Amino acid sequence: MRITGGKARGIPLKTPKGDQTRPATDRMREATFSSLGPSVEGCRVADLFAGTGSYGLEAVSRGATSCSFYENQKDALNCLRQNAAAVAKSANLNPGALAVQSSDVYTIRGPEDAFDLIFLDPPYSRIEAELPRIFEQVLNRIAAVDARVLLELPGNLHPEIPGWELSRRIGKAGKDKPTVAIFTRQHGTV
Repeated sequence: MRITGGKARGIPLKTPKGDQTRPATDRMREATFSSLGPSVEGCRVADLFAGTGSYGLEAVSRGATSCSFYENQKDALNCLRQNAAAVAKSANLNPGALAVQSSDVYTIRGPEDAFDLIFLDPPYSRIEAELPRIFEQVLNRIAAVDARVLLELPGNLHPEIPGWELSRRIGKAGKDKPTVAIFTRQHGTV
């Protein structure tokens, strides 16, 4: 695994041993960021269920101004901190641009400024049961009015989230095949 574009392109990312995390593949991140294009520049980013931090680190490498990472699994946190340090050095980021939080997503406090771009990559086994709660209790609180939420999920799932609309899907449909669904707020909801 590596950063696929931007200032830190080619920086390898450490991953924890075992199957506690499921890092986003280089191919999936490359397709996602190709779809986002230059709209990443200047964004305030949150990476929830961050794991290795690959989505958030890719975003800052490509011009996002900051990223807050939320992860509570110890081995993943160790890798995430090392990955963040390597990308920050390579991309010559200001020291406050990356914030690694040892936190469950439900305990996130709202930021002073809401996030413009939010990556959400929960364990596949928990997506169907927890997704409505994550949007209602977390994302509705921390997302800017015009935020985009990028959810990695199996291609066979098609969640409907009250107040949010699916604006694009990246990847191929199929059970356990990773895809990224891009959600935006429905007009008139905040």
